[in-house]
Amino acid sequence: MAFNIFKVGLLLAAMTAILVGMGALIGGQEGMLIAFVIALAINLFSFWNSDKMVLRMHGAQEVDAQSAPQYYRMVADLAQRAELPMPRVYIMHSAQPNAFATGRSPQHSAVCASTGLLEMLSEEEVAGVMAHELAHIKNRDTLIMTIAATIAGAISMLANFLQFSFMFGGGRDNRSGIGMIGTIVAIFLAPMAAMLVQMAISRSREYVADRVGGEICGNPLWLASALQKISGAAREIPMDSAERVPASAHLFIINPLTGGTIDNLFSTHPNAGNRIDALVEQAHAMDIQPGRSGHSGRATDNRQPEASGHSGPWKRRTGPWG
Repeated sequence: MAFNIFKVGLLLAAMTAILVGMGALIGGQEGMLIAFVIALAINLFSFWNSDKMVLRMHGAQEVDAQSAPQYYRMVADLAQRAELPMPRVYIMHSAQPNAFATGRSPQHSAVCASTGLLEMLSEEEVAGVMAHELAHIKNRDTLIMTIAATIAGAISMLANFLQFSFMFGGGRDNRSGIGMIGTIVAIFLAPMAAMLVQMAISRSREYVADRVGGEICGNPLWLASALQKISGAAREIPMDSAERVPASAHLFIINPLTGGTIDNLFSTHPNAGNRIDALVEQAHAMDIQPGRSGHSGRATDNRQPEASGHSGPWKRRTGPWG
């Protein structure tokens, strides 16, 4: 708990330093002061509202026990196993299979799955994915990840604004020439620095969430199989909302960007194969072997986790949410 609070402070300090640095390069001491005030306002606003903003960015719609009975009941069962309060449950309409969690605390949390995830994965695999997202909530990763997405998005938007201003001569008005140099630096380096901060924090948390998620759902091989399917599909099926707001990519269980943006040069997620290997080792430690659902693991002999041998209720034509 204390370490997570320290990480939140470290992230806020790093993101604030980027914004303040941009202000100093562009407007000197006055710009630095303005940027600091903006950063402080963004940090406070993000703490209370960033979860709503992220859900809105991706067009997520809240569901309940009546509108999505199987999906909602699964999340409720997993939350009980994890000894967590019931999170709000959302669905985002995207063909790409993916999911994310958000919220400043377990008492103010939400999980979201795409329609593609619910259609493409088996019931066991969906349970593995949602257990992973609940692990982020249990570990309080969602606060730091959601704030990172919001502030990085603000930095990217500021860089875009500066680029637009520079194209129309705004950067050439500074007599000393520092404004022009500062604008160029801010446009190209600030969003990259923000992404590197996200990457450094997000990667280590994914491994921990995988391990805890395997414990919550009771079978790490379910999540291993899901990761194999999702990682393959995410490279082929674009997610428009993520491409529009790449700063939110680190929230998802697998990087949702297909490669159409420069942000993919710095992945916020560890290699899916390495994550699968770790889950297989966890299953071995738990003395779990491939069961009747047909799951296997990706070990050092390059075996792959097999898809579930049955589709369960998730392959119905109407989907599990309607």
